Amino acid sequence: MRIGIPAETRPGETRVAATPETVKKLVAAKHEIIVQSGAGLLASVTDDAYAAAGAQIGSAADALGCDMVLKVRAPSAEERTLMKSGSVLIGMLNPFDADNTSAMAGSGLTAFALEAAPRITRAQSMDVLSSQANIAGYKAVMLAANTYQRFMPMLMTAAGTVKAARVLIMGVGVAGLQAIATAKRLGAVIEASDVRPPVKEQVESLGAKFIDVPYLTDEEREIAQGAGGYARPMPPEWMKRQAELVHERARQADIIITTALIPGRKAPVLIGEDTVKAMKPGSVIVDMAVEQGGNCPLSELGRTVTKHGVHIIGEPNLACLVAADASALYARNVLDFLKLIVDKEGQLAINREDEIVAATLLCSGGEVLRK
Repeated sequence: MRIGIPAETRPGETRVAATPETVKKLVAAKHEIIVQSGAGLLASVTDDAYAAAGAQIGSAADALGCDMVLKVRAPSAEERTLMKSGSVLIGMLNPFDADNTSAMAGSGLTAFALEAAPRITRAQSMDVLSSQANIAGYKAVMLAANTYQRFMPMLMTAAGTVKAARVLIMGVGVAGLQAIATAKRLGAVIEASDVRPPVKEQVESLGAKFIDVPYLTDEEREIAQGAGGYARPMPPEWMKRQAELVHERARQADIIITTALIPGRKAPVLIGEDTVKAMKPGSVIVDMAVEQGGNCPLSELGRTVTKHGVHIIGEPNLACLVAADASALYARNVLDFLKLIVDKEGQLAINREDEIVAATLLCSGGEVLRK
C-alpha cells in the first residue's frame, strides 16, 4: 500500500504523523512510504532521516495522493482536492466538527478520527489524547515556571530562605497528573482539584494534596464518577461550592494550571475574574482549555496577557512546543492503530465490528457515519 505523510499546514502545528522509527516499520511491512519534503523539519526530523528509513521524498501532491494518508490534523479544503476519492485518512480529525466531517465525506474519504477511540484497555497504545495530553501537562508547568518571577523550590541561601511556590492544578486527567508530577520535581507545593472522587488516590500518590468538594446528593455523587474516562458537567450547586473553595485556594496560589475539558462542549469556567483579582501580583495561570473557550474568561487564545497583575497564558497547543517527542508518541499511536485496519498481507481490512474501528470511523463511501 502507498502511504503518504504530508507536512501539516495548520498554523502553529509543528508535529508530523510519522517518524523514521515508524517509517522503518511500515517499510518492513512492504508498504511504500511517501513523505513530503520538509514534513518533519519542525519536529527535528530531516528528509535524509526519512530516506535512510526507506521512505521516498516527494511533494505535497505525492503524499496526499496516496492510498492512505497519515496526518496530525484534518486536511484543509486545498489538501482535500489533492486526495483521491476512496483513500483512507487517519489523524486527529475533530469528530465534533460536523462541517469538517461532511466535507471529508463529500471528498469520498474513508476517515478515522483517532481521538474518538474508546478509553478501554485495548486502545491504550493508540490513545492520542493521552499521549499528547501527557506532553501538554509537562509543558504547561515549564511555561508557568518560565513566566513566574520567583523560584519554584524552597531554597536556603546565605541571603535568606526562599519559600517554595504553591501550585494549584485544576482537572486531574492525564495532563493534570503530569503537571503534578512535573511541578513536584521542580520542588513546588501542590494542591489539585477534580470533580471525580477516584482521582484523589492518584493525586496523593504523586505528592499533592487533593481539594475535596463535598457531594450533598446522590445525583452529584453519580455524575462525579464521569463517563468513559471523562468528566461530566456537574450541577450548578456543586459548581458554586467548588468555586468558593477554589477562590480561597487561588488566593494563596502562585501558579494555577487548568486542564478541565468536556468533549464536544465549551470548557467549564473554573477561575472567574473575581478570583483573578484576589490572586497575588505576579501569579501565573496556564489555561490549557483556552482552545475550547477557556477555564478562565480572561484568557486570550494564543496570547500571554497580564490582567489584575496576574499573567495568564493562553497557548492553545502545548504539545506542539515539544514537537519531537510529541511526534514520536503520536506516530507510535498511529502505527498501533494501523494494525486494526491493515492485514498481515499489507492490505486494507476494515472490520466495522471492532469497537475501536467503529468508534473512530467518521465517514466512508460518501456517507457520514458518526453524527
